[in-house]
Amino acid sequence: MAETYTERGIERPTDGETGWLNDRRVRWLGIAIAGVFSLGVAFFLLLILTQFVDYQLLVTILPQFIDALLLVLQIILISGVLSLTFGVMVGLGRVSQTGFTQRIATLYVEFFRGTPLLFQLFVVYLGVPAFWPPGQFPLQNWSFAAAIIGLTLNHTAYIGEAVKGGINSVSGGQSEAARSLGMSYIDSMRYVVLPQAWRNALAAIGNDLVILVKDTSLLTVLAIPELISVFRNVNSATFDAWTPIVVVSVAYLVITVPLGKLVRTMEERSMWGTER
Repeated sequence: MAETYTERGIERPTDGETGWLNDRRVRWLGIAIAGVFSLGVAFFLLLILTQFVDYQLLVTILPQFIDALLLVLQIILISGVLSLTFGVMVGLGRVSQTGFTQRIATLYVEFFRGTPLLFQLFVVYLGVPAFWPPGQFPLQNWSFAAAIIGLTLNHTAYIGEAVKGGINSVSGGQSEAARSLGMSYIDSMRYVVLPQAWRNALAAIGNDLVILVKDTSLLTVLAIPELISVFRNVNSATFDAWTPIVVVSVAYLVITVPLGKLVRTMEERSMWGTER
């Protein structure tokens, strides 16, 4: 039988104090580590911005990166809307009571989550034109369309899984109660289950949209003049690495930081109706 602190003649430690590693020391240790890290990052950024960035070159190349950023935003907007639309359909298919529909949706998700996005882009970009005789493929700007299709197919699978998780997190009793009130299956999903599922899946969907932004960097292999393609061209022409690196970093943060803030705001607003 284990001895108590009193039986051992040892003073019982108060809450938060268990020897040297107590709450107060852990808190100050965390502050110290964060402070050292912040100083290191600040020094590194200051060094890069003052010693390695060519501001004359930056002004020269900025229009190229603005064009690339606008192209990336266009791709993100189209792929994001399509992925959300089809992702809801796939999520509904994953929880469908029809076995055939559920199996097809599952196969779709398993394939596009189980194979690399880069491979999927090549399948679309190179595989689809192979159905036509050489030189007779009808679409001239196929690389842009292939990028939209590839990103949409991939992220539809991930958003579909997020929607499925959101639906499964809603108590089955609510759907049964809706059906007992005379609602059809479609109406119960539309008015009862899906609004709650959306709230539960919003964080995962938001994270996937941020990943979609970063996945556009892979489109350089399709010869699309996005941010990474412009970075590579500038670097090969000027042998300057850090100037385009800084521009690309800022460009991605211009997209991802507001997007993350928007998702957090939507999460907070969606929780207002559940608070008491």
